[in-house]
Amino acid sequence: MSTRLHAAIALAAIGLTAAVTPKAEACGYGDGQSWSSTHWSLPPAALKSLASQAAAASPQVVANSTNPLQALEPITGLYMFTFTAKGNKTIPDGVQLDQGFATWHADGTEIMNSGKPPITQSFCMGVWEQSGARAYKLNHWAINWDSTGTVFLGLVNIQESIKLDATGNTYSGNLTITPYPPSGSPAGPSVLGVVTATRVQVNSN
Repeated sequence: MSTRLHAAIALAAIGLTAAVTPKAEACGYGDGQSWSSTHWSLPPAALKSLASQAAAASPQVVANSTNPLQALEPITGLYMFTFTAKGNKTIPDGVQLDQGFATWHADGTEIMNSGKPPITQSFCMGVWEQSGARAYKLNHWAINWDSTGTVFLGLVNIQESIKLDATGNTYSGNLTITPYPPSGSPAGPSVLGVVTATRVQVNSN
């Protein structure tokens, strides 16, 4: 029996079972209408500030970092990310799926604060490993609730394959978002997309 099925059954055993609805969402999964919700966007001023900072950053930011963990694992740090749809039959390319903040820890774990309404579970967690030069793979799990925060809709898995740029200040890559109902299987249709992210510096505002 798979790990995800064990996890889903354990949650169901404490009374969290419910039928999956077409609007099931978790850290970036939902129906086509939810992708355009204003809940999924950060203020334009925040986007502009971080974009300007990344453009002006020195290529030696990571190498000269005073954080020894970041020198050991260059991906380590806090990023503002954006998920964008690409390659789906029912969601147009370019539609924003999610936006928020993700922290990559030097011990190989990761935590995300999604742009979703908190009542539906906006925090989720993952594990990562380096797959090449400045390349990383992330396996990320979320627990999915309905808009009332009382009905358990299942688990959601997010897989990312990303590349950290030479400056160490941005990364980009592909992602797959797959929902699992309370029973654990079969999985629902996956959502495909791309992820881009910009490092948040100590002096970011």
